[in-house]
Amino acid sequence: MAQFRGGINELMRQAARLQRKVEERKKELSEKEVVATAVSDKVKATVTYGGKLAKVEIDPEFLKSEGIDIALDGVVLAVNSGLEQAQKALEAELEKVTGGVKIPGLT
Repeated sequence: MAQFRGGINELMRQAARLQRKVEERKKELSEKEVVATAVSDKVKATVTYGGKLAKVEIDPEFLKSEGIDIALDGVVLAVNSGLEQAQKALEAELEKVTGGVKIPGLT
């Protein structure tokens, strides 16, 4: 039974080390950015791997010709696309840390 407890303790230490590595990598990547576009590249949203909106750009001619409602729809599309891309990119980076192992609650 003592050997079993020792194995569990080592497993817990390894999990804690892995969690620290994942958290460090998340922090390192939190400001990395992706740019997503919508409406034929007339609307651009820059978001971070940390899930923050950094910048929105709307082509002024597009805004003038199509109006604010269409432009805002494009912003929503671009932001959502950017957030999805950033999440996938972050997950891919974290898989490098975990060796591809998916551990619920860790990544």
